[in-house]
Amino acid sequence: MNHDLFVVLALLLTAVVLFIRNKPRMDVVALVMMTALPLTGVIGVQDALAGFADPNIVLIAALFVIGDSLVRTGVAQRLGDWLAAHAGASETRLIPPLMIVVAVIGSIMSSTAVVALFVPVVLRIAQRSGISVRRLMMPLSVAALISGMMTLVATAPNLIVNSELVRRGYEGFQFFSFAPFGIPILACAVGYMLLARRWLSPTMPAAVGASAMRPRLSQWIEEYGLAEREHRLRVADGSPLVGKTLEELDLRSSAGANIIALERNGRFSRRVMQPVATTELRAGDVLFLDLFTSLVDIEEVRRRFDLERLPMSGSYFLDRSQELGMIEVMIPAASKLVGQSVVSARFRSEFDLTAIGLRRGGVPRAGSIRNETLEVGDTLLLIGPWRAIRRLGSHWNTLIALSMPADLDDVVPAPARAPHALAVLGLVVVLMVSGVVPNVIAALIGCLLLGLLRCIDTDAAYRSIHWQTLVLIVGMMPFAVALQKTGGIDIAATALIDTLGTVGIHAMLAGLFALTAVLGLFISNTATAVLMAPVALAVAEELGSSPYPFAMIVALAASAAFMTPVSSPVNTLVVGPGNYTFWDFMRVGVPFAVVAMAVSVVLVPWVLPP
Repeated sequence: MNHDLFVVLALLLTAVVLFIRNKPRMDVVALVMMTALPLTGVIGVQDALAGFADPNIVLIAALFVIGDSLVRTGVAQRLGDWLAAHAGASETRLIPPLMIVVAVIGSIMSSTAVVALFVPVVLRIAQRSGISVRRLMMPLSVAALISGMMTLVATAPNLIVNSELVRRGYEGFQFFSFAPFGIPILACAVGYMLLARRWLSPTMPAAVGASAMRPRLSQWIEEYGLAEREHRLRVADGSPLVGKTLEELDLRSSAGANIIALERNGRFSRRVMQPVATTELRAGDVLFLDLFTSLVDIEEVRRRFDLERLPMSGSYFLDRSQELGMIEVMIPAASKLVGQSVVSARFRSEFDLTAIGLRRGGVPRAGSIRNETLEVGDTLLLIGPWRAIRRLGSHWNTLIALSMPADLDDVVPAPARAPHALAVLGLVVVLMVSGVVPNVIAALIGCLLLGLLRCIDTDAAYRSIHWQTLVLIVGMMPFAVALQKTGGIDIAATALIDTLGTVGIHAMLAGLFALTAVLGLFISNTATAVLMAPVALAVAEELGSSPYPFAMIVALAASAAFMTPVSSPVNTLVVGPGNYTFWDFMRVGVPFAVVAMAVSVVLVPWVLPP
């Protein structure tokens, strides 16, 4: 072993130890190594910083932006709602579609981003269905890791391996080159998780964050008895309401009803509007009414105005929680509302909100609150658009906000832009699959279009990029160059050939898979791909074989980071929500890593002949 190789290996070992300790952070360790390697004289500054000019780094950053646009436009939440509606409270019915949806979405965006996208979705599903979060978060992480085995752009290790192929003069992989291996592994994973979920105890400590302590809309619906008071009525074609403004109708006085919201057909879906005095009703509009007095006969209202009654339940508030929110406020001593009735307080005109509940002395008032005189210390439940709820902070001398519901955390900024985001995503995939432009240009075109269509703004785009991941990749890339120059890659390849070369191609691929997976126990799968891709290609050259099966086996093994919570950011993201331990990952992940290796070793040389 020459001196330069010894120095490089010493630095690499130091990096591995620091990665295991996780002190300092992995991206900081990568920066330290990127700084230290040129000082050894093994590589120059140009080689050390070359990663910043790598198109794959820009591509990964762009994929983070595209993924965040799906969150901001509510695409992820709609998928989650569809999953919850499809599966109900059955784990067996929920886990397969959850894993398939996550794997499909993760195949066209970063697997780390897709987990960040789906963690709140899964938490909401668990809350609504009563299924333990521990039984769902592990299938989520496994599916997200397998999504990296579906397409070229699904995860950073694929792009790193592909980049190494291109750097050595070979043609890179195609967009769907990974799918023949990822799809069978996903099928095995779904069956495996239906069995392995039994190893994840459903019991876990109660959540203790700020969000867990805050009330939810469902709690207020029950406390104030809203499910029995609210009604939805559709305006028929011949209704006398058509063409009339709300100011002209004055339904409060004429019918004893408050219009809380109005549903109207939009270009792509129904949208919820906040009614104002000048709002003109149209045929087909759906009125969301609050009957503030028990003396009003809803059937009489329906016949009088030619309205069609629609199904209504407390779940309506939850289904419309993206548009309509609630907040509890208290009347302070200096408030101008003290002594006024709920009607004369004019909440709609002053705050763009409607009072639908009143609590006095801690007890919700039953029946109509319309003529209740407001007193100091009264708690009111207000309903209206979230933007109006957020503005209440500026009225602190009139109303004191007591409880912002936890549902506010799930509200997406641009729900009306979901079709635009999906259209842009489809365009990006078509461009990548067709090869009309390089992948990085396709992704950048997508980012620009998302900004133009207001699916995401510039500040949000920069925040969405996981800079730690990018710095980790860039910081570890110089090791591949340094090991190449010092002969470390050739030594590793020769050692593998001497050990397994006479056993056969399947044994060699299994050895590469196992070595990559074991290395991934200690460092991230991204760093593992950086180190193992050159070794795999060197083995192929030594054997005189095609480089593609060897490169593919390393990419698949790098994504098979199921075994520890630190093997991949995908696993790290679910540790907290799932309350998992290191042992949970070992007992679930190790057996499936063996399954994934067996499937890969059989399929890779069959699909990609050596």
